[in-house]
Amino acid sequence: MRTLCASTLIGEFFVIGFAGLVAMQLTDLSTATIWTVSGIAMLLTLVLCGMLTRPGGVQLGWALQIALIASGFVVPTMFFLGAVFAALWWASVHFGRKVDAAKARWAAQAEASGDSAGEPVGGTA
Repeated sequence: MRTLCASTLIGEFFVIGFAGLVAMQLTDLSTATIWTVSGIAMLLTLVLCGMLTRPGGVQLGWALQIALIASGFVVPTMFFLGAVFAALWWASVHFGRKVDAAKARWAAQAEASGDSAGEPVGGTA
């Protein structure tokens, strides 16, 4: 799950940065306002990448997605992007858990059949 979620967060980082550039051209908001909202969101995505394996990491990811939607009150474009990001986050968590379960099954099967990576090729010594 960590790989899918981190990939989603890195993608969000870049899209938010590009959205900030677009918002500067399409809205009457000040550059400082746009980059304050975008900069904080971009920083949080990077920080969260490092916190995914810690307890509560996924929940913090949901909090970030909600905050991104709420940032639409400042930069209206973020309503749409926040909703898209929340859907991507859900997919990352949902399918990431399925991948983790499959990897655990494969590891258990390999261990049960004696194909663990630590054993010598000819069997036990």
